[in-house]
Amino acid sequence: MSDEATREPVVTPVRVVIALCLISPFVAMLWVGSYAKVDPAFIGIPFFYWYQMLWVLISTALTVIAYKLWQRDQRDRKAQGGGAAK
Repeated sequence: MSDEATREPVVTPVRVVIALCLISPFVAMLWVGSYAKVDPAFIGIPFFYWYQMLWVLISTALTVIAYKLWQRDQRDRKAQGGGAAK
């Protein structure tokens, strides 16, 4: 086996931030009690609906941030000779 296949995963602060960016939308949507209400309405739309639609935009932004951080992390690891990053 190669050294790359036996190496354990590395937990870095950047990877923790990436994980938080990807997990936070799930936590926000699974915590239904936090948004299961009608008020405050926004332009006539009950809170329940516009909160979920807002999370679509927030999730998109967080996914882009996670992707960019992952690209930078892989580029840095490759530059340091830390493995085969694509």
